[in-house]
Amino acid sequence: MKKKALIIGGGVAGLTAAIVLEKNNVEAWVIERNDRPLKKLLLTGNGKCNYWNQDQALSHYHSTTEDLLPALMTSSRQQEVFSFFDSIGIIPRIKNGYYYPFSNQASSIAELLYLSAKEQKVNFLTNVLAEEVIYQNNQFIVNPKTEKITGDLLIVATGSNAYPRTGSDGIGYQIAKSFGHQIIPVLPALVQLKIKGNYTKDWKGIRCDARLVGLVNGKVIQEENGELQLTEYGISGICTLNISSKLARSLATGDKVEVAIHFLPWLNSKKEVQAYLEQRANHFPNRTLEELMETILPYKLVHVLFDYYKVDYKKSWDNFTSQEKNTVSEFLFQHKVEVIGTNSFDQAQVCSGGVPLTEVNLDSLESKKKKNLYFVGEILDVNGDCGGYNLGFAFLSGMVVGKKVGIDK
Repeated sequence: MKKKALIIGGGVAGLTAAIVLEKNNVEAWVIERNDRPLKKLLLTGNGKCNYWNQDQALSHYHSTTEDLLPALMTSSRQQEVFSFFDSIGIIPRIKNGYYYPFSNQASSIAELLYLSAKEQKVNFLTNVLAEEVIYQNNQFIVNPKTEKITGDLLIVATGSNAYPRTGSDGIGYQIAKSFGHQIIPVLPALVQLKIKGNYTKDWKGIRCDARLVGLVNGKVIQEENGELQLTEYGISGICTLNISSKLARSLATGDKVEVAIHFLPWLNSKKEVQAYLEQRANHFPNRTLEELMETILPYKLVHVLFDYYKVDYKKSWDNFTSQEKNTVSEFLFQHKVEVIGTNSFDQAQVCSGGVPLTEVNLDSLESKKKKNLYFVGEILDVNGDCGGYNLGFAFLSGMVVGKKVGIDK
């Protein structure tokens, strides 16, 4: 008799697990609160769906127990994910190592996952909110007071608190707790940062390339290069999102959190900045500092920064004192801002925190607290950078469970 697996959550991790389970002769039932699965997937990558990245360095993944990631994110498992992509019919468009469906539409990935699930005879129960799960008579029972859905195995694939409008309300954490698991505090990740200072209203709408250095109590913890978006509340852009996870966790513990913004990212020190300005001024001796900055920084940003530091940009470089030159070189090299918070779960692409990796078996993602209970995807204390890493982990973790349960059935 086939085992029956209940999968709470019809996202990428849940459907991947379901497809692999059915291929291994395990009956899979996906319980989804929305009227259709994969609702969140349709929003990824602005609807284009960056689902994988060629660069699978572990530095792109984050956890409070990062020492356990090598045992989970193995190269052989990554190759199995590629085989899975082929098995469901994904044709990739690869740009700078970023994988998209060739159609450039997230709906294509969603359709192929759903089509493959139906081909494998996966069962779907939609518009069902899993409000309670108990274990009784050697079976898991979802909603014991209403639907009474029973199964031999339970796979929690509910996602996190990010994008709550898609139904991600953190119910999976409550289920995990009910079976004895602790939860690493859940915080927004891949999220915009709020900074201290009333001048931000003046730089709203500016975009520029920069290097960001995240500092916690003065210590460098992460660096990112890329397009920076300046907003009324602070900073955004992919480089900001990628440093936000660690900074948000440090904020939650009361540490002093700063970001050093390097507006001339090709220069590596204040000394190099000053030498660069001296060279440019020698080449254009009659130009003001404002004119020297043309094509280097956006016009609006020049005014905001120089006004903030009370520097007269209408003077030529030769008319600046040594102290003034030092000031200009310092803030162009690194403009430090104090981070005072993040935007909410509504604006976060993913979350950090969740079920700790120390409480699951890394070969199967089975709970160490309860036999036949598994966790996949974002409910685990693993989150990735922008660039397809979070979807990649969803595919990988779903495959780990589906394959292991199939072997052990």
